[in-house]
Amino acid sequence: MQDTLLIKPSKKSPLFLRTIVLLFAMVCGIYICTVCIKQISTTVTKMNIQVIQSPSPDSNIITQLEPRIPTLHYPKPETFSRGECSKNPVRFFVILSMQRSGSGWFETLLNSHVNVSSNGEIFSLLERRKNISNIVQTLEKVYNLDWFTSASKNECSAAVGFKWMLNQGLVEHHKEIVEYFNQRGVSLIFLFRKNLLRRMVSLLANSYDRYAKLLNGTHKSHVHSQQEATALSSYKPIINSASLISDLKEIGSAAVKALEYFNSTRHLVLYYEDLITNCTKLKDVQEFLGIPQMELTSRQVKIHKGPLSDFVKNWDDVNKTLTGTEYESFLRADY
Repeated sequence: MQDTLLIKPSKKSPLFLRTIVLLFAMVCGIYICTVCIKQISTTVTKMNIQVIQSPSPDSNIITQLEPRIPTLHYPKPETFSRGECSKNPVRFFVILSMQRSGSGWFETLLNSHVNVSSNGEIFSLLERRKNISNIVQTLEKVYNLDWFTSASKNECSAAVGFKWMLNQGLVEHHKEIVEYFNQRGVSLIFLFRKNLLRRMVSLLANSYDRYAKLLNGTHKSHVHSQQEATALSSYKPIINSASLISDLKEIGSAAVKALEYFNSTRHLVLYYEDLITNCTKLKDVQEFLGIPQMELTSRQVKIHKGPLSDFVKNWDDVNKTLTGTEYESFLRADY
């Protein structure tokens, strides 16, 4: 019997197998970690881009609120002491308008506020506006609270200003005046009329009364009773229909030009008709000036109330001239 040599395969060491498994696990782990790190890096990059591209919320708020906040001043008058009110801030404003646009009535509304002083049409005198030096000198006196009128609230004024007509040196010196307004933080209120034909009627009637003096030999641009209003509205002016359209265009372009000149200032644009028909407009004005909200009142009575046809002597000519033009709406009652 021949002996047979049996060779059994050698058994692999358990340690070797464990090492292989461990190495495989490490490779898989490294791969997974690499993928995760790439995803996290991509996400962070995207987040960083979004943050960089988004504007700062704080700068947004400042940009939105800055035009709404009037500049605060603490004037030190030379003619009196503000006393306990010396630490109360004052806002500077000016009403820019045209004659017979409701600025007198609007100013009485503002002056009915306990903390507002609007000092009237101070540049109606030529001496105060004959050059820019006189204009600035007058402005400084007003905004230093050293200008005294019946409207002055003196030491406890929270807002002080006046009204300035476009034809009183304002346009001629607009560059210097814009610079002054911006440096001194003056807020502008533009007040115009939409219906330029009504303004024309009021202007002609008022010019006539300067000489006729229909109220017992006295000229009044504004009245406080219906009886006085009726007396003044009894005069019916004749409107030059031949130049009417060109005259209306000239008036409208003057307002547009003023808005262009003073566009860089902090300003508010108002229309007389809106003040009459929309009670919220006066709240907007008080918010614009940064003063406490109050009910504003005026004793003035409107002179030409009702259809314009009742107040123009040659109404048929005027009606014929404006019908079919861009000014046709002026023929109808607007409030």
